Amino acid sequence: MHPTAATPTPKPSSPPNSTSSSSSSSTPTSTPTSTPRTKPARAPIHADETGEPAASTTRDRLAVVSVTLGIFVIVTSEIMPIGLLTSIGSDFRVSDGTAGLLMTVPGFVAAVAAPVVTVATGRFDRRLMLAALTLVLALANFVAAMAPNLWVMLLSRALVGLTIGGYWSIGAGLAGRLVRERSVGRATAVIFAAVPLGSVIGVPAGTLIGHLAGWRASFVVMGVLSVGVWMALLAFVPPLMPVQVTRLIVLRGLLGRTDVRIGLVATLLVVVAHFGTYTYVTPFLQDVTHVDSGRISTFLLVYGAAGIAGNFLAGAAIARSLRATFAGAALVLAGATALLPVAGRSEVGALGLLVVWGVAYGAVPVCSATWFARSAPHAQEAATVLFTSSFQATIGVGALLGGMVVDAMSVSSVMVGGGAMAAVMALLVWALGTTPGHEGDVPPPTADRHRR
Repeated sequence: MHPTAATPTPKPSSPPNSTSSSSSSSTPTSTPTSTPRTKPARAPIHADETGEPAASTTRDRLAVVSVTLGIFVIVTSEIMPIGLLTSIGSDFRVSDGTAGLLMTVPGFVAAVAAPVVTVATGRFDRRLMLAALTLVLALANFVAAMAPNLWVMLLSRALVGLTIGGYWSIGAGLAGRLVRERSVGRATAVIFAAVPLGSVIGVPAGTLIGHLAGWRASFVVMGVLSVGVWMALLAFVPPLMPVQVTRLIVLRGLLGRTDVRIGLVATLLVVVAHFGTYTYVTPFLQDVTHVDSGRISTFLLVYGAAGIAGNFLAGAAIARSLRATFAGAALVLAGATALLPVAGRSEVGALGLLVVWGVAYGAVPVCSATWFARSAPHAQEAATVLFTSSFQATIGVGALLGGMVVDAMSVSSVMVGGGAMAAVMALLVWALGTTPGHEGDVPPPTADRHRR
């Protein structure tokens, strides 16, 4: 039996050879081994690595909100072209398929940038890194707004991918350093809520602005918002020097752990299943459900709202059983997508299944990130790198494989195929019976060697 960890985001453990940084002013005792060598809890590390009192609850919340807003503008910037694809393609005189590169480029660049940026900047203040990456995002959006041709536009999208890889790897695992230990689970859920919020609020708003003032105006607005987030990060997030420096050798060490490999395979299966189907949900609603094009945005808005609910439900359920929550979310997602070709022929049936689908997928990112975090409590940032890189790479793979099935068969076939893949993931996680964080509790030497 493998007991489940009590908290969704474990704290980095101290190196075995670490000693207390504070000593008594009295004469040293002659029996130092008689006292247990315990280090004072450092639960949330705020302005520095000392034992200074934690910042106020209000400041903690503002720091979490600032990081969350950063992820919100990143997610919105990444997927906003979905609603503007036809306008952008028409302006640059390219087909919709070619314009689709605006979605492909950021995902693959982010998959590479996640380990590269994190390792290259491993000794820098994490707050300053988040702020710098947010400025890169602002630059990317302003360049997109002024792009004279598709190639410049793709360059701006590559910068978005760079930001995604770096910001996610650093920021997604910071909840434990921004709030008190009892609030880590809630803070993690708040940070990951930025993902569905980007779909529910950001994309529809960006599309609306594009229709009213032109697609370039949408990118100008995102650039301005990115500058605002940059200011918030500098104002409310405390200095965060690295607890451990992420090295490539640490990443290689994590890949040798069974629970990490299971997490990678599980993430690959469920994310490919989701994006292989969700990418083509609009054609399904048009061709199978026969929803008017003007009302499809309402269906997707309901889906996104359900995703927010699923995110917070998962945040509570993970504390009880991560394995059951992850496998259960994949199984529910499998059922919703597989049933769409049958029950989704009516608008009521399709809308109901989209709600179920949204709740299920809303749990996936936080489950995947927590799985990696618990698999490597000694190397939290490295675990987040693996999460970000694997997640972003599989987004592109899912859309590619889904498109191949749609072209060769039908949009209904891709729904059934995606459901089958998600079901395989659920059975894998449940049947292996592995709970992350129990494959050896002692951090590997490579992680301790690079601690700050």
